[in-house]
Amino acid sequence: MDPALVARAAALASDGRAIVGIAGIPGAGKSTLARDLVAALENAGTRAAYLPMDGFHLSAAALARRGLAERKGAPETFDVDAFVAMLGRIRAGEGVRAPDYDRGLHDVVPDRLAIPTHATVIVTEGNYLGLRSEGWGAVRPALDELWFLDVPWDVARERLVARRIATGRAPEPAAAWVDTVDAANARLVAATRVTADLVIPG
Repeated sequence: MDPALVARAAALASDGRAIVGIAGIPGAGKSTLARDLVAALENAGTRAAYLPMDGFHLSAAALARRGLAERKGAPETFDVDAFVAMLGRIRAGEGVRAPDYDRGLHDVVPDRLAIPTHATVIVTEGNYLGLRSEGWGAVRPALDELWFLDVPWDVARERLVARRIATGRAPEPAAAWVDTVDAANARLVAATRVTADLVIPG
């Protein structure tokens, strides 16, 4: 973990609680970076917690009811209002229980993650933190900083296909999903790079 990133995140909380967002295209490695940053902050003596945007996916049942199952991962398949409300509670200093996304279950697990009151740096990550449309525009102002993890699509694509195969898809359907749904989402996310305070080469 780059010590400069750890120091930068810790400094944001010098006057109280801070929320750091990490955005990037699907497969960029956002969750790995976020978890590593939380661990490094804790090791350096700064209380930190992790809040993944993926926990705010609509449930599998809700996606099916709305006819969105085949677009899972697109902006409209998340409960952005609930995510913004959670960021507001965190900003207010509350201790909260947050949802998580389980890749084995392919569904949301409510209240699985704890964000205690003593956590001073909360690291959130997700594709659409810099998006300005469809209700997502309220996310960026809730963050102290937004970092963008910049990874080439060919690298991300390879990771995404491998991930979908590992969670049960056959190779051809896995690649087809990545080249349609994930690729479209990646183009949307790439355009939000300009909203970031810091761009990190992946």
